[in-house]
Amino acid sequence: MVKIRIGVIGLGRIGKMHLENLANLRECYEVKGIAAPRTPNIAELAEKYDVSFYTRDAQELIINDEIDAVLIASSTNTHAELIEAAAKAGKNIFCEKPVAEEINDIKHALQVVKDNQVKLQIGFDRRFDHNFRTIYDYVQSGKIGDPQIIRISSRDPEPPSIDYIKVSGGLFNDMMIHDFDMARYLSQSEVTEVYAIGDSLIDPEIGKVGDIDTAIVTLKFENGAIGEIDNSRKAVYGHDQRAEVFGSKGKVETDNDRNSNIDFETDDGGHHDKIPKPFQVRYAQAYIDELKEFYNSIEKDESVRVSGTDALRAAQLAQAAQKSLAAGKPVKVEY
Repeated sequence: MVKIRIGVIGLGRIGKMHLENLANLRECYEVKGIAAPRTPNIAELAEKYDVSFYTRDAQELIINDEIDAVLIASSTNTHAELIEAAAKAGKNIFCEKPVAEEINDIKHALQVVKDNQVKLQIGFDRRFDHNFRTIYDYVQSGKIGDPQIIRISSRDPEPPSIDYIKVSGGLFNDMMIHDFDMARYLSQSEVTEVYAIGDSLIDPEIGKVGDIDTAIVTLKFENGAIGEIDNSRKAVYGHDQRAEVFGSKGKVETDNDRNSNIDFETDDGGHHDKIPKPFQVRYAQAYIDELKEFYNSIEKDESVRVSGTDALRAAQLAQAAQKSLAAGKPVKVEY
């Protein structure tokens, strides 16, 4: 196997997780550089992971001739600019979602990627989760017939910081965007209409910066199915991630992964193990598998499983949901 020389941009909690995963995938990758403008211990991280080049300027990493590909895990408002710079430098790109808040910025970035004929994979990690992938396989096999109802619940164990929310693009753009992608993935159909309701029920400070922390969105699909997504930024019991597809021949659904599958029963009642709280634990294998898939797409010169178009469609749904929330009525999705 030929190793891909990769650089990581952004060393927040998800950037550090990706860095560790890349370092452990030694048969696939050699981490040649890291870049982060505000990480005080960047030199220590470089030493820990045996990275020869580190900088606070992402552009320096992008133009480094010893780097073949970049992983972008910086703040949302930098993604489009960095994608374009990396594409122009001939680097293949893995980028965390979303690409940008503005649809035109996403379209421009995707055009630059296309013009420079590089690969772009988006970090919708749930497509690589064993539970959601199994639901997808059942739908694809036709065993449940034609999908009629899609339900997705996604509830985080705790809200992100207010500083993050200020630059994240809001709940629809930074959290529910995963579920918009999953709705398209499981239904294998585009969404034509959304109706969103939501409020800041957990932390009034979230409302003060113009966001919400609790939401329900209903969807109409091109293939006739209907759907529902519910989000909360705080589920005290863990990282609650479930989905169901109901069809003309049956249904398929997944419950949460737990720390163990043990059920304990006595005459006082029952007990089962907790749901993991950190997303890094809940989706640990999915994060590894998406990096393996990125490697395979480059090594075998195949299409990526989660493309820039998938990012664009999810962002268009997020934008429609935001418009619906503001208008208080259903909104047609503009593609």
